[in-house]
Amino acid sequence: MTVAKAAQSAPQGARQFPKDFFWGASTAAYQIEGAYDTDGRGMTIWDKFTADGKIMDGSSAKVACDHYHRYPEDIALMKAAGFNAYRFSLAWPRIIPAGTGAINAKGLDFYDRLVDKILEAGIKPMACLYHWDLPQPLEDKGGWQGRDIVGPFAEYARIATKRLGDRVKDWYMLNEPNVVAIIGYGIGEHAPGYKLGEDGILKALHHQNLAQGTALRAIRAEHSDAVLGTVINLQPCRSQDDDPKNRAAAIRWDAVWNRVPLDGVMRGAIPDVLAEKMAHIVKPGDMETIKFPIDMLGINYYSRMTMKHEEGHPFDVFWGDAHCDRWTAMAWPVQPDGLYDLLREFKELYGNPAVFIAENGAAYDDVVTPDGQVHDAERVAFIRDHVSEVARAVKDGCNVKGYLVWSLLDNFEWAYGLSKRFGIVRVDYETLKRTPKDSYKWFAEVIRTGRVG
Repeated sequence: MTVAKAAQSAPQGARQFPKDFFWGASTAAYQIEGAYDTDGRGMTIWDKFTADGKIMDGSSAKVACDHYHRYPEDIALMKAAGFNAYRFSLAWPRIIPAGTGAINAKGLDFYDRLVDKILEAGIKPMACLYHWDLPQPLEDKGGWQGRDIVGPFAEYARIATKRLGDRVKDWYMLNEPNVVAIIGYGIGEHAPGYKLGEDGILKALHHQNLAQGTALRAIRAEHSDAVLGTVINLQPCRSQDDDPKNRAAAIRWDAVWNRVPLDGVMRGAIPDVLAEKMAHIVKPGDMETIKFPIDMLGINYYSRMTMKHEEGHPFDVFWGDAHCDRWTAMAWPVQPDGLYDLLREFKELYGNPAVFIAENGAAYDDVVTPDGQVHDAERVAFIRDHVSEVARAVKDGCNVKGYLVWSLLDNFEWAYGLSKRFGIVRVDYETLKRTPKDSYKWFAEVIRTGRVG
């Protein structure tokens, strides 16, 4: 089905979203750029994690989608779909190969070209400073486990915004600090691959918060007109049943997963249930630095979290029975109403701040038909159901400014390698050919009409 044919069958009626609502997609530098040893880029923790044989399908991101060379084609796809916003990340080691010190001019030149092309297409560039590709030399010095990383991150933020801030107004500090801390430092399934348990998780969370607050202040001091924020993967935590132990476990996990990153920047607070465990990590003045009046919060949402008490895991919490009948290829439950609950919570508990959906999408086992098309009905249904919940939240007065699908392209899905496809555009990893899926065409029609068909 072409976009034109989709338009002919579009439902009639009033718009469900305001005309200034921003629509688009998100990507991450490491997952799409490739060019891992090109033009002076430094080594990242994910390069080492891959070299150590930790990727499930044995693949790497050395080429990925080759966006570094093919970005004009990818931006043309965004423009054709009607995007007016695009969240992408900068690769810290492409700009400062060692993480601190010498600047790589060719890295900044690439992002100059990228930003100019995005603007030329009439799309708002939304830059994220850190989407997991920590320079390996900084990890060798302790990474997010220590306070020494705070200064280099603020330095990197100043350098990036000084170069691009005349054209890029929207800046987001971190992407999913909770995933970095828990999966990367707590249980070791992501780079850098450490199993440091509760203390490692809380140290990584706190030092990301501290670096973020320092960078926000550094940018604001030099760019009074910048739109500043961060991006957090937020998921309502529920107990699998009414057992008091399981209910307490869900509260603990909510504190770790949601409240440490969220209440840090929004309230300058640490959850009471974690105060004792974090007492040796938090120093005087830290929380004052961490709290910052951001302009926009990016929310990544994929599902609720259903938890149960189980000793032997960090915080004595483990996954419970989600009681769900729809699942993605990542074995994640499909729970669109959880997104509505999350947005209502922001309205009722946090003063209805400006938020946008920075990531929402699903991996499915796409099938390519003989004519080369991808009829990804499950992904269409997933996005449709979630956008419908956003429309419901907007109608109910939630201050939601935009929706960005994850992701524009099939890409390197971290520890899963190239085996899981989230894109609304298929990438053939042998030829690098891009093929818009049915989900791309459906999404383009939603953007055009401002309603969910």
